[in-house]
Amino acid sequence: MPVAIITGASKGLGRALAEALAARGWDLVLDARTAEVLKETAAVVAGYGTRVTALPGDVTDPAHRSELVAAARKLGGVDLLVNNASALGVEPLARLEELPLDGLRRALEVNVVAALGLVQEALPLLRASGAGTVIAVSSDAAAEAYETWGGYGASKAALDHLAAVLGEEEPRLRVWAVDPGDMATDLYAAAVPDDEDPRPEPASVVPAFLRLLDERPVSGRYGAPSLVEGR
Repeated sequence: MPVAIITGASKGLGRALAEALAARGWDLVLDARTAEVLKETAAVVAGYGTRVTALPGDVTDPAHRSELVAAARKLGGVDLLVNNASALGVEPLARLEELPLDGLRRALEVNVVAALGLVQEALPLLRASGAGTVIAVSSDAAAEAYETWGGYGASKAALDHLAAVLGEEEPRLRVWAVDPGDMATDLYAAAVPDDEDPRPEPASVVPAFLRLLDERPVSGRYGAPSLVEGR
């Protein structure tokens, strides 16, 4: 069975993607910071009959990243790495003039540095796979200028660029930066707590990720809404 590592997998998009892959027979290594929530998610995902290893921890910890890749190796390797774990840096979001620099550092550490660290750790196994794939979960804030989204958007823009360069450097892999679009997630609620407009559930964009895995287009940046709509 193919093996995937998914970070930030206890809820939201990470959990929805984990369930979808498990339903397709993937074995999974799941990461999140909150142990109890991750344990509950892993139990649900394991109900699909695949092997699931749940490892709570912080992706900024090199030892934890090594632990994730070691767990995948025990399951057979790494065919897919989904860098989904994200940090806003400050909650709620703030204008750049008020953005705490420590918050910006946290966003960069989680969204960029840790993501690259996990890629580096998993790269030998990804290269050994017949279909090694890296997905960097991006944001429209990486490409558009929204007030108060400067720090988070800058971190996601950096992640996009790392993904683009990795795709050039590793032509045998598929490396996709995927903008999932607006979703009803805890991350968004923490970013803009006063926004009560309804947003799509994360499961609604999972078909976009599955389409990428099925069709395996060239490495690049993709928008989930367009993929779901068939464009």
